[in-house]
Amino acid sequence: MAEDIIYSDSLITIAKKTIIFRRYGFFERDRKVFFSDMEKIIVKKATIWNGKFRFHGTGDFKTWFAKDFHRYKRDKIFVACIRNKWWRIGFTVEKSDEVIKIFQEEGLIVNKIGL
Repeated sequence: MAEDIIYSDSLITIAKKTIIFRRYGFFERDRKVFFSDMEKIIVKKATIWNGKFRFHGTGDFKTWFAKDFHRYKRDKIFVACIRNKWWRIGFTVEKSDEVIKIFQEEGLIVNKIGL
């Protein structure tokens, strides 16, 4: 799988068909999601209203954020909408411009809010 990796940092790993969200669950377990299971990814400017200071967990019981104690330093918040599920995955990355380009190539980004 190492040769399939497109992007990797301390928060996520993007491969050709999957994304691994690091420290996603309660016990810091990683979560692997296939691109085919994703409906879309929404990109938002990082503000207090959409998760800039949410280090881990949820604020609205719909979006669960993977653990990131440096989220307040990040410029963008990503929200992955999973096909046929009511819940979403909130996450950040270390190099947002690079990741946005990858997601656009995959056809996952449909809108950028407040950018």
